[in-house]
Amino acid sequence: MDPACARPGGPPVRAHHGRTAAQPLTERDITLTCVSNEVGGPYAGNARWLGLDLRTLLRQAGVQRDAGLLLSRSADGWSATTPLETVLDGRDALLAVAMNGQPLSPEHGFPARLIVPGLYGYASATKWVTDLELVANATGLSYWTTRGWAERAPIKTASRIEVPKPFATVPAGRSVIAGTAWAQHRGIAAVEVSVDDGPWQQAQLAATPGPDTWRQWKLPWQATPGQHRLQVRAVDAGGALQTSRRAPTFPDGATGWHSVLVTVI
Repeated sequence: MDPACARPGGPPVRAHHGRTAAQPLTERDITLTCVSNEVGGPYAGNARWLGLDLRTLLRQAGVQRDAGLLLSRSADGWSATTPLETVLDGRDALLAVAMNGQPLSPEHGFPARLIVPGLYGYASATKWVTDLELVANATGLSYWTTRGWAERAPIKTASRIEVPKPFATVPAGRSVIAGTAWAQHRGIAAVEVSVDDGPWQQAQLAATPGPDTWRQWKLPWQATPGQHRLQVRAVDAGGALQTSRRAPTFPDGATGWHSVLVTVI
């Protein structure tokens, strides 16, 4: 899955491989999230990316941290601006050429695309990259910011229930509530689940390779007959609790706690 961000058009056929870079390639597990992802929505996915370390590439070109914004352009005419400090602050920003052990497909950005953890895709995940340029500001340059979306796009802490599905029918007895939570580039420290607005219970967290990937979680549940409301929230690695305030995706990402209704028989 590659939910970088909603965008028009698609990759032109003219994309082709260039020469192999002399710089060593870096492989990292990174979760991407689209700013148009609703609370509990599907537009977040994890993959193993292989590519050039973008910070090293820019440093070799003489780029300094206070240079402003990194403007990336795509072969289909799309453009995005990324705060340069997020590329140079030590996170695993990549000019990626492969995904999950395979060269990028045209759908996922062949021959190269940007991956900058911690930012929504419209400001960090340009596909079919043709050139990179330093600019002082984003005025009139970034496709989505010219349409009213926020210029800065840090990913907000989010969590979702994936098992059971909304309106599912669940057998009474021993069951499990499970899902994922993410807060790139901060990381997830805890996930809590509430049943029928009862006390919050600590979920069990799976291991994760780092703060740029989501965390899977689960909570054993003794399901009793009737209708139940399940709700989840997360705490990032800095101790900040995911906000309960409901906000739409526009202009800088949705917020709120995800909940599902299920029937136990």
